[in-house]
Amino acid sequence: MQVCMYYSNDDVRLEEMEVPRPGPGELLLKVKASGICGSDVMEWYRRDKVPLVLGHEVAGEVVKLGKGTGRFEVGDRLAVTHHVPCNTCHYCLKGSHTMCETLLKGTHFEPGGFAEYIRVPAINVERGCFKVPEHLSFAEASFMEPLACVLRGQRRAGIHPGQTVLVLGSGISGLMHIALARSLGAGKIIAADTIAYRLDKALEMRAHHAWQAEGWLPEKVREVNGGYLADLVILCFEGFIPLALNTVERGGTILMFSGAAEDACMPGLLNDIFWRTEVTVTSTYAGAPQDCDQALKLIAAGSVPVERLITHRLGLEQAQEGFSAVCSPMEHECVKVILEPHND
Repeated sequence: MQVCMYYSNDDVRLEEMEVPRPGPGELLLKVKASGICGSDVMEWYRRDKVPLVLGHEVAGEVVKLGKGTGRFEVGDRLAVTHHVPCNTCHYCLKGSHTMCETLLKGTHFEPGGFAEYIRVPAINVERGCFKVPEHLSFAEASFMEPLACVLRGQRRAGIHPGQTVLVLGSGISGLMHIALARSLGAGKIIAADTIAYRLDKALEMRAHHAWQAEGWLPEKVREVNGGYLADLVILCFEGFIPLALNTVERGGTILMFSGAAEDACMPGLLNDIFWRTEVTVTSTYAGAPQDCDQALKLIAAGSVPVERLITHRLGLEQAQEGFSAVCSPMEHECVKVILEPHND
């Protein structure tokens, strides 16, 4: 079978590998759609592991089952997640499933989602496979995993109806945050970025306002929010950290959502940030199976219209083009790249 072997953002090669064989409790999935995630192009995060086959936002069709795999049948349409928790450790038992060592280090696809076929391990079959409704395309279903991350983040940030939400960074993650916040009843949603077409897309995803991420943003927020800053600031790009600190209201929350550059630091004086402000700064990582289940249901219900976010649909042989688009979004007007290994 063909796979996309990642060496660097500028060196993604089409190579051949044997089709993996599913063992007991496992299944072989024919990959129909696999999204390129922002974490896939974080070179510092990958440099000690290359070469490897990336891809974890996957949907496809079951083509072979190992012995004892009773939950699914050949032909089932599935969205699958690569990391699942043990459900019994210290972290899982207190509800921090995405901090579980099994989730963080113990589960993955073979070889990775940017391949024609993947072997899904038994623990993932048990806890990380979800049937895709017939009315959903595989491309839409591949958003299950990234939307699960967004859903978990907003839940950890304590979002509730009526809040004013400011999303700093309107790339793919920010746009999903906008759509989800709208579906969860946020009172006012403001998007900010420095790229014009992203602001247009933010309005399409039903943000109430979409503005340039400039120094005057706090005053603009106050103008439309009764003199107050944002109750919840969702940070999707570390370059906007200073702006986040200046746009969150007293008693509000900043959600550090996206990964950052290797040497990124939190700027500012601690007294200015925390003392006498009761500002909460929280973070989030990945999504648990329950988040995936709910995310897929939100997509199926049309609550988060993910198909509007797809700007590139490419074959495996065009993977380098896809990675280049994600790395240089302005040049390619890129929001979301979906690789489709099979054109049938």
